[in-house]
Amino acid sequence: MIITSGRHRVDTDLVASNLEVEKLERVDADYVKEKSGFSIGGVSPIGWLNPPSIVLIDEALNDYSVVWAAAGHPHAVFPTSFNELKIALAAKVMKVGD
Repeated sequence: MIITSGRHRVDTDLVASNLEVEKLERVDADYVKEKSGFSIGGVSPIGWLNPPSIVLIDEALNDYSVVWAAAGHPHAVFPTSFNELKIALAAKVMKVGD
C-alpha cells in the first residue's frame, strides 16, 4: 500500500526502483475491496481486512501538520499526522512521486 496526498500521483517506476523490483502494477477496485474491505474513494489506511505486507508513506506528507485520511467511506475522513500514520502502519518513508 502506498499512502500519498490526493494532490500527488505515484510514479510506479520510481517506487519500483526504490524497492528494487522490476515493476509495480496498479490494482483494480475489486482487488482493493477484497483486501481492504473498503471501496475506492474511501479506503482507510487502517482497519484493513487483510493488512498489506508493505506500507509506504510519501515523504511529502510530512509537510502537513494535519493529514486528513479516508475513514472507510467517500464522505468520511479523520485527522491524523504523518508520524501517527508512519508508526501505526510501520510504514517505510519514501519519495513516491513529484
